[in-house]
Amino acid sequence: MELPSRDVETPSDRVRGTALSRRRLLGAAGIAAASGFAGCVDSPSVFGDRVGADDDVSLFHGGLRRLGYYPDETVPDSVRVSWSVPLNEVGHTAAKASPVPTPDGETIVFAGDNGRVYAYAPNGELQWSTPTGATDLGFHGSAAIVGDTAYIGGYDGDLYAFDIDGGEIVWRTRASRLDDALAIGSSPAYYDGSLYVVSEYGSPSTGTLWEIDPNTGEPTWSDDRMWGQPHPSPTIDLETGRIVAGSNDGVLYGWAFPSLEFEWEFQADAVGDEREGGAFREGAEIKGTAAAYDGYGYVGSWDNHFYCIDLEDGSEGWSFETGGSIMSNPAVDTDAGIVYMGSDDGFVYALEADSGEEVWSTDVDGRVIGALSVTAETVLAGSYDTHLYALDKETGDRRWRVENRGRVTSAPVPVDGRIYYAERGVFSNYYDDDAETVLEEPGHAYCLVADE
Repeated sequence: MELPSRDVETPSDRVRGTALSRRRLLGAAGIAAASGFAGCVDSPSVFGDRVGADDDVSLFHGGLRRLGYYPDETVPDSVRVSWSVPLNEVGHTAAKASPVPTPDGETIVFAGDNGRVYAYAPNGELQWSTPTGATDLGFHGSAAIVGDTAYIGGYDGDLYAFDIDGGEIVWRTRASRLDDALAIGSSPAYYDGSLYVVSEYGSPSTGTLWEIDPNTGEPTWSDDRMWGQPHPSPTIDLETGRIVAGSNDGVLYGWAFPSLEFEWEFQADAVGDEREGGAFREGAEIKGTAAAYDGYGYVGSWDNHFYCIDLEDGSEGWSFETGGSIMSNPAVDTDAGIVYMGSDDGFVYALEADSGEEVWSTDVDGRVIGALSVTAETVLAGSYDTHLYALDKETGDRRWRVENRGRVTSAPVPVDGRIYYAERGVFSNYYDDDAETVLEEPGHAYCLVADE
């Protein structure tokens, strides 16, 4: 059943931002669109990031700082699949949306690339399933849950608010109200009565950071300075007073928070061809969301480097080179001061947060493009080899791995002894230009439990 929705009207005088929209200026100048690129308050005890904690909020990757750290969760010595359900059917190469539990852990919100948003109980019982207008590429960002509402952006460029209890669409801010957004691949952040989300555009290839009223869906501020169709989610560090987000131009952008005054930008080593008339170079795309810890941001780039960036001024602290591009989201053990990240070279790495020195590296037999998670004793990482891996966080030794249908590209989320995650669909002839690409089997959402 198609549920009713309410469009959000956004008078232009309500949106604060740059004095003259660069996107509109360049569009008027006839600059061609670039071709597409591949590709709050922190939560309570369910999540590990407690700076500014609020018992009514759950965010992608554990909170405002996107640490992916769950110190109160333990991973069983062996696991089995308790249940799985199909939800991903599109061959788009972006990482799939990650599950987000409600703060009490009694509802798990999944978003599919089929354009539906789902809510499941921990036992696998479907609570609701809501269709949306994002029918072509669906959802790749994850929900922000605030009280009884879940907020998520779609690849139709619209931003949605869903009622947690019944799945009804509370409001829907159309792409036309967000400067004709092409897509929203980022996951919203929430703090002190405002949502923050990044949208992307194709003509020219740019992006905008938005502040949104969560009660109405109306934009209250925007900054469109980003280039290159950004996918990463905004990260908020209350200790340094910064909100940061990366983009396909290889830049991590930093604003003061909560004033939203622009402060700095950090440029990764871009050596590729010029795009947008020389405005930026491809080749150093930042696809993953930065993690904020101890005054620094940690993020990888397609230039094969993983960076530590000072959040005060955007200067480089250190960089670590891998054998492939990096697009996964790191996880940070804030108690041990260790950063965990994955690379397209097929390895998961543990690095000293203050120096970048390698502690260990483990081969997981495939590219790692989804977000990593770390618990009391374990690093969880999905691989292109169709397995979810559990690695000992001290040594990198493999504790177990679970074989799935498709490539595991969502964050694995541990909640109360269960592990939730999602995979891509299984396709044949995907990289063969001379043959028709065929969906062999939908990608599933999974729940793992202890194998007792």
